[in-house]
Amino acid sequence: MNGKRIKDRAYTLVEVLIVVVIIGILAAVVVPRFAGATDEARTSSVQSVLGGVRASIAAYRTRAIIAGDDPFPTLAQLNTLGTVLQNEVPANPFTGARGVQSVSVAQAQSRAVVNENAAGWNYAVDNESSPPVAIFYANCDDATSVKGSGGGVVPANEL
Repeated sequence: MNGKRIKDRAYTLVEVLIVVVIIGILAAVVVPRFAGATDEARTSSVQSVLGGVRASIAAYRTRAIIAGDDPFPTLAQLNTLGTVLQNEVPANPFTGARGVQSVSVAQAQSRAVVNENAAGWNYAVDNESSPPVAIFYANCDDATSVKGSGGGVVPANEL
């Protein structure tokens, strides 16, 4: 009688295989839906950082013009907490690199990636030009989830 109870409670190989096949089918349907979630999260993070820093630079510019100072902050001012930004600029989500480095205006206009592992963000400022120029962008050209006008994806340094 004990032998029969154990046999009645055990699963056959066919039942186990059916369960494994069903789990495999579910995984095949669900996994691709989440595969792009990481790229979308990175893209959203880059857009958020860019928006926050650019808004802070714009607020600094307004105060500086009213005070009669140079309109855009220097890199040192940008990196001094409380002057332009209230918090440190987070790491670039695509590269993991932290910090902001100075690049030339020409490099910034072409959105050049410079020393990708040394800094996550690039900043170019020229208060002497007419009009003054300041450009802040991601220091990587990884593909984002943003679609460009040509149909392809926009690289992170173009956001």
